[in-house]
Amino acid sequence: MKSTIFTVFFLLCCINLVAQKGKSTKPADRFAGLDTAFSRVLKEWKAPGFAVAVVEKDKVIYAKGFGYKDVENKLPVTVNTQFAIGSCTKAFTAGILGVLKQKGKIDFDKPVHNYLPELKFFNEDLTLHVTTKDLMTHRTGIPRYDFSWYLWPSHNEDSLIKRIQYMEPTYPLRIQWQYNNWMYLLQGVIGEKLTGESWHKNLQEMFLTPLGMAHTNSTKKEHEAFNDNAIGYQVVNDSLIEPMDFYDIAGMAPAGSINSTVMDMSKWVSVWLNSGKFEGKEILPASYINEAKSSQMVMGGALPQKESPDIYFSDYGYGWMVSSYRGHYRAEHGGNIDGFSASVSFFPTDSIGIVVLVNQNGSSVPSVVRNIISDRLLKLPYKDWQTTLRSAYEKTIKAQKEAQNKSVKDSSMEIRQGHPLKDYPGDYYNPGFGKIQIAVKGDSLFGTTPMLKFYLKHYNYDIFDLFFVDKKRGIDSSSPGPKVQFYMNEKGDIEGLETRLETTKETPSRFVRVPAAVEMSLDSLNQYAGTYNLGVDIRIYTKPDGKLYMFVPGQPEYELQYEGNDRFGLKALSGYHIQFVRDDKHNVIEAIAQQPNGNFKAKKKQP
Repeated sequence: MKSTIFTVFFLLCCINLVAQKGKSTKPADRFAGLDTAFSRVLKEWKAPGFAVAVVEKDKVIYAKGFGYKDVENKLPVTVNTQFAIGSCTKAFTAGILGVLKQKGKIDFDKPVHNYLPELKFFNEDLTLHVTTKDLMTHRTGIPRYDFSWYLWPSHNEDSLIKRIQYMEPTYPLRIQWQYNNWMYLLQGVIGEKLTGESWHKNLQEMFLTPLGMAHTNSTKKEHEAFNDNAIGYQVVNDSLIEPMDFYDIAGMAPAGSINSTVMDMSKWVSVWLNSGKFEGKEILPASYINEAKSSQMVMGGALPQKESPDIYFSDYGYGWMVSSYRGHYRAEHGGNIDGFSASVSFFPTDSIGIVVLVNQNGSSVPSVVRNIISDRLLKLPYKDWQTTLRSAYEKTIKAQKEAQNKSVKDSSMEIRQGHPLKDYPGDYYNPGFGKIQIAVKGDSLFGTTPMLKFYLKHYNYDIFDLFFVDKKRGIDSSSPGPKVQFYMNEKGDIEGLETRLETTKETPSRFVRVPAAVEMSLDSLNQYAGTYNLGVDIRIYTKPDGKLYMFVPGQPEYELQYEGNDRFGLKALSGYHIQFVRDDKHNVIEAIAQQPNGNFKAKKKQP
């Protein structure tokens, strides 16, 4: 009897050991059936392709490409296909400062002007008190102003930074979280000032080279030269997959210019799962890792919803959004730029990281794929994320269409023409954005910026509906942009326009109509330079850029634009001019400030 019991017990143990052994040698079972699930994702979202990689502790346990990197030529996505990762760049930019902090070169709690003395914000209080940590956590109170860098791009960081002083905050400092790409540009520039190297070189030397991320770069030129790059696409009318031009993010690179592969990005994720180390070498200080993946600023209450009671709280670290995902702590950041979407996430206490890169504009695919894989690895109850997120998307699209149709039906008013079309053409300027050119073509009014052309359809009086013009399809009447309202001076002449380019602001952005510039040599401009007394000293001076400027204490610097006969207009202010007066020897002796509330004389001080 004892022998029989022993034999049965021995056999059960052997069977159990074999089962355990078989289970442990098949980690791929956790990903069984994903090909079918992801094929459904591609089909229902009409996505060209995507790549995904999963990291557990310090190893890549799953990596695969789906769909096409080039739809026309049916070229498949591989794990080494390069995608633009957009704002997933931000963790790298903040990380540069993390390295410099450990070296004692920066204190996150000190005001930014300690490192960038030339930087000016909208008011003196912000200029004196905004810290580096405020930049890193999106708590400056300044809204996005994304149209400024997107529609008026520049490779010159200094010219971009000068726009920040015209960006009006919508909340006091440290009161409200507001995502802001400009603040990550500033972090990149701080790193440049502290190292003496460009942001691109800091990125390469601190992270890409040590991690062996040989398939990662940070410029449009490098991406286009890469031998396995993905073409970016958009879905038109929820049916057609069309290629998009690759957007050159230019001087805003620190906010979102990295191009990478899922295999390279898995190395970056491994750093965050292993206290800043990769293959035993420290890449980021462990102390910085702990700060960056912790809650530094509340994004929103993010109370649990009925549909997802186990997803709650929403905070921001340094370049990472942190939240609870079905009871598990997650750090994640998405990325979106023309034709591409991305998600990079990791679960610190579960030692799991997920990278999803997609060549589709504004795509939900990264979220769907990330959540499907997360549930598998975290052994969570099944949830049909594809249906859940697709239904939410379709509901949003339906609501947008209904709102658009309603606005069309409600516009039953007496239509009147404010001015004839010939009165509107000209250049309109805002120092926080740039120049808009308005022109008449045929019987229609059009506007252009360096990155956009739009059609202005008369709405009523001097108000126009804005419709974007697509290079391929022409005027896109399906989704109107913000209204444009032209305004007059006391004589009834059009002198500017207003449009809502920053939706969180109560007031629209104003663009002043500027007269055609009259070119003058630097020597000719220098004759106006000097100090003029108007109760306070006003300085007028030239710069190497060949332009004349005016500085009034307590106000921004104003560029003066020559209008002829010793008269200059303030480029950023409508209705303000400076008329210079000469003596009988033709020397400039006086400046008259011509303003809507009167004329004010300022005598030129003798040197």
